[in-house]
Amino acid sequence: MSSDNQGLVPYFHFVIQTEISAMRTEIEEVNDASLKKAVRLLAGGGVVAFATETVYGLGGHALNEQAVLEIFRAKQRPADNPLIVHISRVEQAFALCRWNDVAQSLAEAFWPGPLTLLLPKKDTVPDIVTAGLGTVAIRLPSHPAARALLEACGFPIAAPSANRSGRPSPTTARHVYEDLNGLIPLILDGGSCEVGLESTVLDISGETPVILRPGAVTAEQVAMVTGSCDVAPSVMRPLKPGESAPSPGMRHRHYAPKGRLTLFSGEPEAVAKEIVRRYDAAGSARILAMHAHLPLYGDRLISDLGEDAASAAHRLFYLLRAFDEQGIEEIYGETLPPSGLGLAVMNRLARAAAFNIVEV
Repeated sequence: MSSDNQGLVPYFHFVIQTEISAMRTEIEEVNDASLKKAVRLLAGGGVVAFATETVYGLGGHALNEQAVLEIFRAKQRPADNPLIVHISRVEQAFALCRWNDVAQSLAEAFWPGPLTLLLPKKDTVPDIVTAGLGTVAIRLPSHPAARALLEACGFPIAAPSANRSGRPSPTTARHVYEDLNGLIPLILDGGSCEVGLESTVLDISGETPVILRPGAVTAEQVAMVTGSCDVAPSVMRPLKPGESAPSPGMRHRHYAPKGRLTLFSGEPEAVAKEIVRRYDAAGSARILAMHAHLPLYGDRLISDLGEDAASAAHRLFYLLRAFDEQGIEEIYGETLPPSGLGLAVMNRLARAAAFNIVEV
């Protein structure tokens, strides 16, 4: 952990160790009345869960330190894990970060949408939002519910995923309720999230754009705008001891189901043979496989990831949460080619499995 954010940690630990009194959590459709209620809560330093096109977010007033602390409290989230600041229009970013021509080009190409830009922050952003780092993550979402909330508020909203820290991210209002019932006052139900994985986090604070967390906007798409784009080595490996997390979603075990997830990499037939061997020897188990490979597993209990990376992205967190509901203790999953959107899916799978990947 860097020395810049060490001062935040003791206070955060104090906050989560303090007894939290349960509150009533309401789920409401997005309409004028619920939006007014959400704005009142957010303006008063409270938190509200809302849908985006990626996953549900747990929002608080980004410029109110006490509101941001409320996010950490509800999620039981480590204070050295930075948050993303959501805005309703590009011009709002100018007061939050040192905007540049590259950011403008990317915003014109991908906003509103599932791309988060990491830029040098201005002093207007509280250090707790950025985990004491000198950069701030900013996104302009495209989901109608998120846009309506942000426009009604008129101020930026800091929002990580609306789940308990470390759990699979929520893609429905029910998922949020399962994790945060009694801890937050309001969930705005915007339906099922379209993408199903968190946004791409792109660091443009240096000379070359670098993807820190892959998502629906791929390195290839970014390079078409900027001319080049690198992918951080930490995308497909755990953070080293003492290594800071400049982006959300970089923790060693993240997005994790309660059961143990083991991934298998290799030729489909060899992978299926090894998964079947372990499945048959296990008790409560489930197989996570791509649609084309389902016949390789016979009549065993299989969860279908879909026909391609986009389908897998949309279904992944929903399936991991379903395994928890069913009490599945062992999950044996296939890997995907780590390119394009497949890299984003593999990033989430690898972290959900704590990088427990078997080469077959």
